[in-house]
This record gives sequence, structure tokens and C-alpha cells, in this order.
Amino acid sequence: MTAVETTPAPAPQVRNGRRLPGWARAAIVVAIGVGILAITTTLTGQYQLTSSGTTQAAVRLLLPILFAALGGLWAERSGIINIGLEGMMILGTWGAAWAGFYGGPWAAVIGGLVFGALGGLLHAVATVSFGVNHIVSGVAITLLGMGITQYLAQLIFVPLSRNPRQSPRIEGFETFSIQPLADWLSALEREQRVLLSDAAGLLGGLVSGLTPLVVLGFLLVPVSYYVLWRTRFGLRLRSCGENPVAAESLGVQVFTYKYLAVIISGAFAGLGGAALTLNPGQLGYLEGQTGGRGYIGLAAMIFGNWRPGGLLAGSALFGYVDGVQLRAGGEAVHALLYATTILAVIVAVFWAVRRHWRSAVVALAAGVVVYVVYWAIPEVPSEFASYAPQLVTLLVLAVASQRLRPPAAIGLEYRRGEGD
Repeated sequence: MTAVETTPAPAPQVRNGRRLPGWARAAIVVAIGVGILAITTTLTGQYQLTSSGTTQAAVRLLLPILFAALGGLWAERSGIINIGLEGMMILGTWGAAWAGFYGGPWAAVIGGLVFGALGGLLHAVATVSFGVNHIVSGVAITLLGMGITQYLAQLIFVPLSRNPRQSPRIEGFETFSIQPLADWLSALEREQRVLLSDAAGLLGGLVSGLTPLVVLGFLLVPVSYYVLWRTRFGLRLRSCGENPVAAESLGVQVFTYKYLAVIISGAFAGLGGAALTLNPGQLGYLEGQTGGRGYIGLAAMIFGNWRPGGLLAGSALFGYVDGVQLRAGGEAVHALLYATTILAVIVAVFWAVRRHWRSAVVALAAGVVVYVVYWAIPEVPSEFASYAPQLVTLLVLAVASQRLRPPAAIGLEYRRGEGD
């Protein structure tokens, strides 16, 4: 008889103390961010960093990115990589302009949803039914979206606008503010009190100049969280992205859930296109108006670690940087380098307290490099500042890549019956 040696399983690690809930950690991060911006505004004199106008611009600019990121979340949680978000967004811009010209802003929203969903359906047919590589299908849909919209613009818009690259102007949504809170914050912002006026400016931009589409965008974040993490439908959909073989063996219709997820993903990306078309600065379709925001939305989703709250933070970051460079140009972007230096020091102290000396040294070194750049140049050139959102995208992806946890079966080919 042979004795079998067994290795005892490692004992689970016991955490000392209770972990803070997610809402409390988010509140602390927001408070630190407001504090850093207030200090930067006071020391550099760049008051546009915390003005309500900058916040309003940031909200308008983050909205298409937020919709695209939500679309990426739904598809990738089901195991389908959706790099075709840009193409679905392009389809949404044309669909929104066409429907909005004849039926008003709500028709534009529906048009963007439908045209984006058609792009999602095409991606689902290619990847789920025919097993096409997800990246190849996504790139093909982006190219297809560009070609189809250019053709349809020639066919439909030229007789109306006399311009093959632009639609006629469409009707937009009326803006509104949450009163009397908006007026009170506006008065507090004008008093120029340190920290209080900065916080009032940032918060005031969130409660004034709103449209129904902005409200819809912010509502879809908790709704997506609830559906994906708190319902049976969401649990089954996520199981398709983690282990489709096990899901099928438990009776989950994997193909059906993947189809639904990718179509919803396309509809959200199309909604992002509608948000661009209904932007007060450019009410209508304009060729190339997405400007790579579908890819930035994908980056925001990855930055957010495939979670709704994280992708909202990523979208807000990209929208804020874009809003700052549009409202105040290179001088304000230059001041953001100072804010980045303060943030790097705080991160270094955080890691040092946790005795992660290597991370602390890296963060401190990055802060020193950024401060040297801030000190050496008086202003960021406007040509360089216009690419600030893309540069932030690269930086945050490089930092976030150290802690990412994507769905386990994302991008893998799956055939019906593998679980039998």
C-alpha cells in the first residue's frame, strides 16, 4: 500500500481591520482631487481649472466617451472584445443626424441607438456565429462604418446641405439647471474663497447647463452596475465572459447572451455618436467628428478595470483634460503638470506608508520629472495641448496595466456544445 502525501492548503490571509466601502473610497479620491486642483489654482492663478464653465465643457466632452465605455463594458463582460466601438459610434452620428433632421432631438437619440445596434449585430454575427477574430471584425466594422456613412452622406445630405461631409443643422435639446442649488453655487464661486469657491465651481458645472442626454448618461452607470452585478440576467451574462463552457453546462444560452450583450454594446456606442451630433457646438453630422473617441472609451473602460464606476472616472478624466485645453489652452494644460506633481508626491507617500518602497520611489521619480518639465517650459504649445487627452490615455493605461483583471474568457473562440 502506497502512502499518499498531501500538501495542506494554504490558510487564507486574514485582513486586519475592516475595508472601507466603495462609496467611501470614491469620496476620498474625489476630495483629494478637488484639493489638488484648488491648491494648483491658488498657486498658479489658472482659475479656469476649477470654473463651472470648464466643468460644463468637460461633461459635454466626456459624454460620448462614457457611452462608448459602457458599450465596451457590456460586450467585454460577455467575452467579446469590441474594438469596433469607433465604427458603431460613426454609424450612430449619421443615424442621429438623419433621424434628428426629420424628427427632433429624441428621434436623433433613437436613430443613434438603432444604427449603433446594427453595427453591434454585425459584430455579433461575425464573432459569435462565424468565429471571426474579434480584433479583425472590429477593425472591419470601423472601416465599414466610415465607408457607409460617407456614401449615405453623399446620397442623402448633399441635396439638403450641398455638402457631402456635413448634414443640415438639427434641433438640439434645451438646457436646464437644478435650482436653487445652481444659483447658490454660482454665487459662492464668484466670491473667490480658497477651496470653497473651487469646489463650488466644479460642483456648479455638474448641476447647470444639463440636457436629458447628460442625465441619461449618468443614470446608465448605476443601471448597468445593477443589471450586470445584481440580477440573474447579469450573472449569466458575466458567466459567459468568465467561463462559457461551465455556463452552458448549467443551462445558460451562451450564444443568446453574447448576442444581446454585443447588440446593447453597439446601441450604447451609437448613443455616443448621437451625443456628438447633439453637441451644442456642432448640431449635426460632420465627417470625422468622432475623432477616435470610440478608442478613448475603450481605454476608459480598461482604466476602470471593467467596472461601471471605474469607467466613469476614466471618462471624467479624459473629458476634463479635453475641456481644460479647449477652454484655456496651453497655459492651463501647463498648470496641470503642477497638479500632476502634487498627485505623484501623494501617491509616493501612500506607497511609503504601506512599505512598498519600489512603487514609492517610482512615483516620486515621476513627480520630479514632471516638475522639471513644468519648471523648464513656460507654456505647453497649443499644437501639443490639443493632443493632451490622447497623451493622458497612454499614461493612464501604462499605470493601470499593473492592476487589471479582465474577464477570463475574453476574446476566446467558443463553439456551441463545448460544455456537453
